[in-house]
Amino acid sequence: MAPTLNPARIAALCISVGVATAVTVDTGSWLFGLAGIIVVTGIGWLLFATARPTHGKRPASGSPARGERVAARLVREYEEQGTGWFWQTDAEGRVTYLSTKVATELDTADAPAMGAPLTALFRVDTSAAETERTIAFHLSSRTAFSNYSVRPAVAGKLERWWSMSGRPITDEQGNFQGFIGNGSDLTERRRADAEIARLALFDSLTGLANRQRMRLWLDQTLAGATGARGAAMFLLDLDRFKTVNDTLGHQTGDVLLKQVAQRLVRAIGEAGLVGRLGGDEFQVVFPGETNRDKLSDLARRVIDSLSQPYSIDGSSVSIGCSIGIALAPEDGGDAETLVRNADLALYGAKADGRGIHRFFKPAMLEGARSRKQIEDDLRNALASNQIYVAYQPVVSAITEKIVGYEALVRWDHPTRGPISPAEFVPVAEDCGLIESIGEWVMRTACMDAASWPRDVRVAVNVSPIQFANPALPTIVTSALAKSGIAPHRLELEITEGVFLDETSSSEQMFRTLKGLGVRLALDDFGTGYSSLGYLKKAPFDKIKIDQSFVRGAAIQGNRNAAIVKAIVTLADTLGMETTAEGVETQDEIALIRDLGCSHIQGWVYGKAVRDPEVHEQLAGDGTVLPQGHLMSRPERHKMIRTARIIAGDVDGEVRIRNMSPTGAMIDGIDIEGDVSGMEVLIELVEGEMFPAKLRWAVEGRAGIEFLSAFNMERLAANTPSAAPLAIPLRRAG
Repeated sequence: MAPTLNPARIAALCISVGVATAVTVDTGSWLFGLAGIIVVTGIGWLLFATARPTHGKRPASGSPARGERVAARLVREYEEQGTGWFWQTDAEGRVTYLSTKVATELDTADAPAMGAPLTALFRVDTSAAETERTIAFHLSSRTAFSNYSVRPAVAGKLERWWSMSGRPITDEQGNFQGFIGNGSDLTERRRADAEIARLALFDSLTGLANRQRMRLWLDQTLAGATGARGAAMFLLDLDRFKTVNDTLGHQTGDVLLKQVAQRLVRAIGEAGLVGRLGGDEFQVVFPGETNRDKLSDLARRVIDSLSQPYSIDGSSVSIGCSIGIALAPEDGGDAETLVRNADLALYGAKADGRGIHRFFKPAMLEGARSRKQIEDDLRNALASNQIYVAYQPVVSAITEKIVGYEALVRWDHPTRGPISPAEFVPVAEDCGLIESIGEWVMRTACMDAASWPRDVRVAVNVSPIQFANPALPTIVTSALAKSGIAPHRLELEITEGVFLDETSSSEQMFRTLKGLGVRLALDDFGTGYSSLGYLKKAPFDKIKIDQSFVRGAAIQGNRNAAIVKAIVTLADTLGMETTAEGVETQDEIALIRDLGCSHIQGWVYGKAVRDPEVHEQLAGDGTVLPQGHLMSRPERHKMIRTARIIAGDVDGEVRIRNMSPTGAMIDGIDIEGDVSGMEVLIELVEGEMFPAKLRWAVEGRAGIEFLSAFNMERLAANTPSAAPLAIPLRRAG
């Protein structure tokens, strides 16, 4: 016969099951709530059991008391060891029972929790409530509620959160007796959630706002950046950080980023919110600030601060910083547009030499679109035979005979015509096309060279991206095998950029290439990494002296000749040949020969030509005659670009028509009378005024002479947008 389940036994079972369930599940899950309900049900049965005798049979002596003790012990264990607790009120809503641990939290010196109105002890946490109804509503309407997030209603007790449920209870006649319920502690979970939320919005390394928080802040800022109240944004990128990270390790890089963050916060102060987007990229948002002069001053201050040496583990580390600036709403009224334009300005700052700031200009967007169009067209150029190889002769400085050719990639666009390699090669490197183009050039050059005289070499440029490809030796071997030329006739020109990521793999690459029998040439020497240490490691056969050291070497007072002589002496000592690049005048030939260079390359011996013309040049004995100017003179560059000028009481913009290191011709200037010798200031590089003198002025045009020689290489990276019409000058003041 099955045992009778009397109320006491049911109460004990309910409480046991409830406790067992509660201690094995997450406090925030529905199972925990179910556990509480089971326990509460058990208590109900316990009360029922102690109030009435069991029908049918007389209970065994001591059974109700024993069941009551077991139930009480289980409830006490549940309250003390878990996060759950119980409560009960009378019909007036006053607390008649409350677990000790919660009562202790709510007791005050003036009023204990027991006997107090339930609504005076707890209030619904409106920040997490899923209902607008209050506990008072349920008490008055005598309706159940479940999993309400509550906080102490007692002043000064704000760091506690509970989940609370309750239901009305009645006697046997259906009379309302009050409420009974349970709860669980949510405090630790809330704190954990708050920490998770904090980590989701802040950079774990530097403590700055992260990308997500910066985006939220930017959206909020731009929502109010209308009319006279605008906003500004800095995008910052650290110069040379990758080198520090690669050479000194990521741990040092992390310490450096922390110090950068601290300096950046100090430099910005209360003016804006500073964040780290990832890597070495930072962002600053300035609500209500659009004054370009103030932003420029702040940008220069930031760059100066971040460029000061850092001390890390006793070592001094130096980096730089470039900044792109965009203003709202003129440069973008939404986050995507503003970030894109600030990024374009940052790209412009890097292109202009790094360590500077640049404001966004519409021409930057046009340049980006042009680069994107070049990328799209470039993908089809190889397949449609728009790309071809031209060869520039390399001439012996002693015999003036052609000893080889450099293979140069050229692009003849079907609608735009010839596109300069300086324009499309960087795009090819950025979009990942340089390897396929480079491989095609190498195969084509080797095939063409196979029909040349056997003593004529061909030189092919290898970019750092190609050099880092482990498959490069296989590509070279395949090109040699297919063309049939001897390995020593192929010369691979490698720039100093390959040494920025100098590793054991790069040393192995040099050994493998040299093992194939090909020649290696160090291209553009003196303009890149410029460390002499790698010359003893890399097995170069030749050093190519960059044209920036060659041009102007024959001009009186120029120091380039001394630099060329030093490079030649170094190469001779190491048993290497030398080629002077960019030789354009005949007086430079004599100088280069006297300085000891073994080879000459440049327009003085002809521009790059296609393979059929190479055969014509090699038809005789290979001797080539120099052409072009006899004497060196400062090179003049034709251009149409705007520049600010200050001349006397006139302050405005003019157009530069052409320019050399010593002077320029401008138009759009309206100055009358004798102006010869008048001192002026002209903005050749954005943000920098250079002193000059007017030499002549006729009908809006004028010639100016710079008081000191201008470095034309700076101009190439600082070309403002062209203006179709001259902008009238205005009188100062």
